[in-house]
Amino acid sequence: FKQKTAYEIGVRLVGSEMCIRDSFWHVEEVFSKTTGVKSTQVGYIGGDVENPTYEQVCTDRTGHAEAIEIEYEPDEISYKDLLKIFFENHNPTTPNRQGPDIGIQYRSAIFCHDVEQEELAKEVKDKLNPIAKERFGNEIVTEIKSSVPFYRAEEYHQKYFEKNGLH
Repeated sequence: FKQKTAYEIGVRLVGSEMCIRDSFWHVEEVFSKTTGVKSTQVGYIGGDVENPTYEQVCTDRTGHAEAIEIEYEPDEISYKDLLKIFFENHNPTTPNRQGPDIGIQYRSAIFCHDVEQEELAKEVKDKLNPIAKERFGNEIVTEIKSSVPFYRAEEYHQKYFEKNGLH
């Protein structure tokens, strides 16, 4: 039994190596190397336009955020462990921002496929909040929502680090 879950983190590449480490490409790289993760793809989620392009999402007008969708094997990795990896690999305390990048496409959010996922996401967020407050000086602002359509990003965004030798 395979499950898919989409994670939305709002960061995009703007040309510097520093930003690359924080981009949705970086997060895809992290999850793709995680035991139990069967596949990943980057895309857009949470907006008002069907099949948005990267250029449209970057205008901050579609309501989408850059995201990663993860297919995983629950017998090999738990949803809770995926949540921990998600929170450990970005700053979840900055609304609509990651690093120097600002805009709604950079928000931190988790889109849940059922009530059980939603409850567990809230539980993990609540447990990590005191740690985040100490580390970043702010509370976690990650949105936890019901799943909505995920639109696969253009092919040049898929497995970007792997294709460009940036491991």
